[in-house]
Parts: sequence; structure tokens; C-alpha cells
Amino acid sequence: MVRRLDETLSQADYEALATLRYTLRKFMDFSTSAAHEAGLPPQQHQALLAIKGNGAGEAMTIGMLAEKLLIAPHTATELVGRLIDGGYVTRHPDPTDKRRQTLQLTEKSEEVLQTLSSIHLVEIREMAPKLIEILTQLQAGVRND
Repeated sequence: MVRRLDETLSQADYEALATLRYTLRKFMDFSTSAAHEAGLPPQQHQALLAIKGNGAGEAMTIGMLAEKLLIAPHTATELVGRLIDGGYVTRHPDPTDKRRQTLQLTEKSEEVLQTLSSIHLVEIREMAPKLIEILTQLQAGVRND
């Protein structure tokens, strides 16, 4: 369900929203370029990060991956196939439910994730003050006009 504000937006609101979208797009462009330089399509990078960032001790399944990436389960299955072919992921039957497959990162993926995550954190830390400023404006509904 889409929610709306019941107030009139100011020019400052529009400017902050435009700046936020621009800043997020810049980050996504950076992320896409970094993934490509590491030899990964961006969706594969995101999949590896979702698997690595899954809750401690909880094995990632294809269904969980689909949910994390906001994609259909059959699309996640195809994505996992490409990750397996690239040597980034292994798939194993879930010991508690043989119908499910769990995913594990390989040493190759751990290395590429370490590199990509490190440069992403540097970029995020550089962008953080601007993002915090924009989000604070939007949250407070600051009016400049």
C-alpha cells in the first residue's frame, strides 16, 4: 500500500527528494562499476552479499535469497546456477528439509566480497554526512521557502 502525506510539499522537500535520489543513484552507479571491475554482474554481487549478510548460524536458501533480492524464486534459482558455474557458491541439501537447498560461499566469493565490501564501506562513509543531512531534512520536514 502506498502512503501519502496530507500536507503540501515545499520546494525544499522536492529539492531534498531529488538530491536523495541523485545521491542514491550515484552510489548504485559506483557499486555497479565496482562489481563489474571485480568480474561480477551487480546482481551476483548483491546475491553474494545477501548470503554473507544472512543471520549468523542461519543457512541461506534459494527462497530466502529470492526474498532478499526481491526477485521471483525461479529467477533466484537461475542466479544461483550462474554463481555455482562461476565458482562463487555451492548448493547443498538442507539437512532438516531435503526439499530445500542451502547456499554456501566459496573461498573465491569470500575474497571478492572482502574487496568489494571494503571499497563500498569507504564510499558509504564518504557519502554518509550528505545522506544524513538529506534524511534529517526530509524527516523533520524542514521548510526553506
